[in-house]
Amino acid sequence: MSKMKIWLEAFRLRTLPLSLSGIFLGTFIALHDGFWNTGIFVFSLTTTLFFQVLSNLSNDLGDYLKGTDNENRLGPMRSTQSGAITASQMKNAVRLFVLLSSISAGTLIFVASQNLSNQAIWLYVILGVACVLAALLYTLGKKAYGYNGLGDLFVFIFFGLVSVIGVYGLYSSSFSWQLLPAACGIGLLSTSVLNLNNLRDHENDKESGKRTMVVKMGFIKGKEYHTALILA
Repeated sequence: MSKMKIWLEAFRLRTLPLSLSGIFLGTFIALHDGFWNTGIFVFSLTTTLFFQVLSNLSNDLGDYLKGTDNENRLGPMRSTQSGAITASQMKNAVRLFVLLSSISAGTLIFVASQNLSNQAIWLYVILGVACVLAALLYTLGKKAYGYNGLGDLFVFIFFGLVSVIGVYGLYSSSFSWQLLPAACGIGLLSTSVLNLNNLRDHENDKESGKRTMVVKMGFIKGKEYHTALILA
């Protein structure tokens, strides 16, 4: 396998449409309300893509370092686990995508600044930093929140609320109540994708000390939880 293909596998391109869905929905609602800016659209897409790849690489590295990615894991073998990419190379890739996502997010805020108050600009700067930290700390670090059952909450917040409501605010600097059900819908569907993976890996996660919501509530209740997410 070529080095390029190895890295593309590590990027997990199949996850990218999920991360973009909130951006598209927030943009469509803004367009419906009469707001549009090509620069905001383009840089919101690049920023989201960089954040998602950063998250994927960080998770690959974090689960490998914690021993969760092992021979008992049922999902596809990850790049660091297989040895196709060394831990050192993955750390450098994580640093690169922290830089790329930060530059893209900064450019996005700059392009949208004509629509934003000073307070809103600082709010988006804080959100940008929070997105980087959320991507890194899901599996990395001694207190990785993905290992303490908080992954579902963070996915709901960042893939749903921040994505849909956040991008709308860049276009219009206002808030519309119609954004809430849209944002919650995307957030719940995104959480259900995470939960499906956690259902698949629940036995190995439990043995590895990764206390996901499924591990905490048990497999049967985890399936009921999954049904509730989809129905909601």
